[in-house]
Order: sequence, then structure tokens, then C-alpha cells
Amino acid sequence: MNQHSRLPRALTIAGSDSGGGAGIQADLKTFHQFGVFGTSVITAVTAQNTRGVRAWEALSVTLIAQQLEAVASDLGPAATKSGMLGSAAVVEAVAAGLARHALPNYVLDPVMVATSGDRLLDRDAEQLIAERLVAERLVPLAVLVTPNLDEAALLAGFEVASVEAMERAAGALIERGARAALIKGGHLAGPEVVDVLATGASRRRFARRRIATRSTHGTGCTLSAAIAAGLALGADLEQAVTDALDFVHRAIAAAPGLGAGHGPLNHFVEARPRH
Repeated sequence: MNQHSRLPRALTIAGSDSGGGAGIQADLKTFHQFGVFGTSVITAVTAQNTRGVRAWEALSVTLIAQQLEAVASDLGPAATKSGMLGSAAVVEAVAAGLARHALPNYVLDPVMVATSGDRLLDRDAEQLIAERLVAERLVPLAVLVTPNLDEAALLAGFEVASVEAMERAAGALIERGARAALIKGGHLAGPEVVDVLATGASRRRFARRRIATRSTHGTGCTLSAAIAAGLALGADLEQAVTDALDFVHRAIAAAPGLGAGHGPLNHFVEARPRH
């Protein structure tokens, strides 16, 4: 046996962020901090910085599928996360690849709207992708779905503007096929940030003090990558979520203050996994 074969591996399927704070770049930095070897499938290339997304172009569905096939058939990731997919055709290709290779510990971050408010899906495809995420393609493959409030509203079909509504939305996603859902409440007002984790009949709220900062770019990407890293290391789902939320909170608190808009987190903070 190769002496390095026990090194935990994880896969991110997402867009590339030229500003380095989100997407593939944030995911690989996060994997590294958790001691997990990161692999990637790039779905799109963006022109963006802390001020927002200026432009983006999708890679061909064929090339996306070939990247997924190359990684899955050789490197055997122990966990996978997906972020920006961009079109219904990409959703279909990713779902087919995940199912064909039976990739374990799949974390679905349904990236539809960036922190800056920019749409990251084709407008015509958005409703179709949301329906497929819920009804038939990606959600049933995922061990966890991690929408923000806007994405939860799209997926659940009703406004999500309170912690109680977050709990209802999490329950609705489970009813529609998700094994677990983590609704992120960072956009709610108040002195605390509350996230809701639903696993079957269980509901758990995570509350942390709100940090007054504009450095929040890439929080969702980093969170889902940290959860995937924890799962790759062998943590159970609730522990992986707990560790990931702690990592993101400290990464926000230590943000380097780069750029004139929504700056990146500090991915150099210690991961401190508990396993």
C-alpha cells in the first residue's frame, strides 16, 4: 500500500473566483487547513473581486463531466461539495457523475445568489435548477443541503425571514428528499447569527454573536467546504457542521480586510477539528 494512500481526499465542484475569496479557491484553502487533500471540478470562470461579479463564462458540460470522471475514477474523494453550477445541463451532468461513482458524503451548497446580490445562474435556468435540486436530481444524493435565506426560499417555495421560517424551510427540504438541511441565517438582522440544522425529526439552532464586518465574501463556500472536510476526516454530520461553523466564525473575525467591498475571510485560521 502506498504510504500516502490514507491521506483524506475531498472534491469541490464549483466556479473559479478571480478574487480568491470564494468558489474553488476558498474550497481548496479550506480543505488544506483541515488537513484534507483537495481536488476540483471547475464549472465556470468568473471575473470578480470584492465589489462583485463583473462577468462569468461557463465551461462546456463535456469538460465538466470529464473533470469529474477523471477525479472520481482515480483519486476516490471521501467527501464532495458542489457550489456554483450555472445551468440545468451542468446540474444533470454533475448528478449523473455523482450517482455513477456513488461518491459519498456529498454536501450541496445551492449557489444561486452571491453575497453581493449578483445572480450566479442563468435567469432562465434558475427556476428549473431550483426545482431539480429539490425534486429529483441533486438533493436526494446529498448528505446535507446548505442554502442561505434567499436560496431556502427558492427551494422551499415560501419566504424565509425568521428563525421559525428557517426551521419550516429545513423541514420542507427534508420532506422533499434531503437527508439533512442547514439553513444559514447570516442575512437576518440582530445581534446574533442563527443557523438551523435539521436532520430527520431533529432540529438544532446554532447561535453566535454577529461580527460587524464587510468581510463576508465566500462564507457559504467556506462553510460547505469545511463540512465536507470534516466528513472526509470521519466526523459525523453534526460534528462536521459544528466544527465548520466554528471555523467560519473565527475566519470572519480574523478577516484581513482586503478590497473595497465584501472582502474575503482569513482561511489561515486554525481548523481545530475535534477528531
